[in-house]
Order: sequence, then C-alpha cells, then structure tokens
Amino acid sequence: MIALLFALMFSAWSFESGRQAYEAEFVFPLDAKHNHASSIVELPNGDLLVCWYRGSGERSADDVQVLGARRRKGSRQWSEPFLLADTPKFPDTNPAMFVDGNKQLWLFWQSILANEWHTALTLYRVTSDWDRPGAPRWQGSEPLLFIPHNFAAKVNEVVSPLLGKPDREGDWAKRTLEKANDKYFSRMGWMTRAHPVQLPGGRILVPLYSDGYSFSLMGISDDGGRTWSTSEPLTGAGNIQPSIARRKDGTLVAYMRDNGPPPKRLHVSESKDNGLSWSAVADSDIPNPGSGSEVIVLRDGTWALVNNDLERGRHSLALWLSSDEGKTWQWKRHLELDTRGEGAGSFHYPSIIQSRDGMLHVSYSYFLNHIPNGQPRKSIKHAQFSVDWVKQGGAATSK
Repeated sequence: MIALLFALMFSAWSFESGRQAYEAEFVFPLDAKHNHASSIVELPNGDLLVCWYRGSGERSADDVQVLGARRRKGSRQWSEPFLLADTPKFPDTNPAMFVDGNKQLWLFWQSILANEWHTALTLYRVTSDWDRPGAPRWQGSEPLLFIPHNFAAKVNEVVSPLLGKPDREGDWAKRTLEKANDKYFSRMGWMTRAHPVQLPGGRILVPLYSDGYSFSLMGISDDGGRTWSTSEPLTGAGNIQPSIARRKDGTLVAYMRDNGPPPKRLHVSESKDNGLSWSAVADSDIPNPGSGSEVIVLRDGTWALVNNDLERGRHSLALWLSSDEGKTWQWKRHLELDTRGEGAGSFHYPSIIQSRDGMLHVSYSYFLNHIPNGQPRKSIKHAQFSVDWVKQGGAATSK
C-alpha cells in the first residue's frame, strides 16, 4: 500500500508555462526487483526508447536481463517492458545505446562471466529495423574485442611512483601493475555506462571503464564497428564511467565519476586527437559522491550536465547548464531533492538527450530506500523539460 501511494504521488506530474515545461513519469510501476542503469535515445521516427537492467541483484545474480520500453511519438505512455538482451545463466548489465549517422540503433551491454565486474565481456547489437512495436529486430550481435593501446606503459607511468608507499597505496600500486601486464586483466572487464558518440568524419567512440583498475578507456571504430581499437587509458585516482563532450575547436572533454579518495569531485580529461590520447586526469570543481553522470552538447552549443551534486549520497539529482563549454556552469536546477537524505531515496545513474523539438530528456534510477526489500520500491523515471525551465532554477557557481 505504501509503495502504491508513492507510485501515485510521483509517477506523473507536469508544470507548463510556454517553454518552461516539465513533465515526469515512471517508465513502469515501482518494482520489487533491482532496476538500474538506464540509457535513453530518440529514434529517427521520434519515438523514445529506454533500456535498463532488471534482476534479483547485479553482478552476482544470474537472472539479470536488459529490458527496454518505448514511448511512441506523440504518446504520453510507455509500453510494457520487453526483452533486449539476455545471456542465459549470466548477469547482463550496464546497457548503453546510441543512434549513428546512418540511422542505425546500437545497443552495448555487459555479460558478467564469473559474477565479478572484472570478468565483464562487452557485447553489442546493431539494427536499422527499430520502427516496430516492442523490441527492435537486431541485424547483428558481436563481442567488443580489442587490445588496449599502450596500456601497460601508460599505467606504469602513472602508478609506479606509488610503489613502496605504506599500506594501501603501495599495495594497490603493486596489484595494479601486475594486472596491467596480464593479458586477461587488461583485455577483460571493460564496461559501458554513458552514451557512445560519433565524431564528424564517422569515428565511433565508446566510453568504457574498469572497476578492476578504476580507470577509463575509449573504444574506437573507424569502420562502422567492423573492427575496434582503443585510446590510451585515462589513468588517475579512481576515474570511471566517462562521458564525452566536444568543443567547437574539436577538443574532447571527458567527465568521470570519482571512484577514489576525497575530495569527491568529477574527474576531467581532454583529448586533442579525436580520442586517441588524453591529458592527465584532474579534479574538477563539480561535486560527485561516486555516482554516474552524463554530459551532452545541445544544438545551440550549450553544455548540459546531469549528476548527483553532492560529495556524499544520491538523494539530490541536478541538471547544470554551461554557455562556455564547461569552463563555468551558470545554471542549475534539481530534478530530485529529498531533504531526508539517501536513507529515504536515491536518484542516480542519469542518461540525457536532447530531442529534435529542443526538449531535454533524462532517464534515471529511482529507488525508495526506506521501503523494505521484497516490496515494490524501484523504477526507472523519465523527465522531460526545456532549457528555459532549467534556467528558472537559478544560478550555479561550479567550474
């Protein structure tokens, strides 16, 4: 009964005043299983498609599947969830989608081979047959296989200075260097989170990360996914789950989740060569409690960033706007803010797009943590709103 009341309260509401529109609803009713890590795209016909994973847990639960739901153009209702990917008896997790310049839909996800994140194998499917009820009809499915470029040398450059340090730092450095020189550990365990991107000229970049290393990497294809190579690793103090924005001069900027020690900030790195090599990873001024975020470039050049704007907890989810390509973030408005703290609610792992009508769409995990396990308490929530609505939220000061 409690879960039903919350579903009725939060499943859909709207505020409209010209271009200051905001609407939000659950993609499906609150569910007793673990529903997490969504990705949203707009299909070429104007439909919205959301995917996420659902099961009795995460990497340790062998019933986890990748599900999807569709909202037809002009509709306010989501379809019933349908199956997008399932490797029987293995957890399937962390899906990410994008639509390329040829109007093909891509789905990336991970099959966890031995119930540990570092045993993840990334798979992908592609189709042009997406304009149909329910799940797309996939035209191909392949593992994303590659040999990380210059991996051991780059890891050695960053990690070696920590050898001999006392306690945890030195132990971590020793283990990391051993793994970096091991073919299995360097080639396995890379996972998706944020949207892949396609650069002018056709290059596809797939942002990847490893929980085994707490580093990031970019999968690269210059032939439409027939073959794959990688960037050099983005190595730092626990920088994972990269999301990419492109400046007008061609510079790529990757924002990454902080999986390391304080201060808890989004990590940032830049590439001047279309994603092949990256600058030293550094802290930004943007708070991050160790949770996923995503950045996109809007059609007018404005950057939009969605994240948990805290150093601890996931009970606050904010949308930031920057008019100067991430140098400063002048506006911020909350999509969720539970003043009771994370013990009551968690709103996290956002995915963001701008649809062709100019509206922003965010899907994210919605957890009611105070409701006991086994009762309906988790869903994927979708919010759509205008840039003007965000600007009405007030000024932000982070750089």
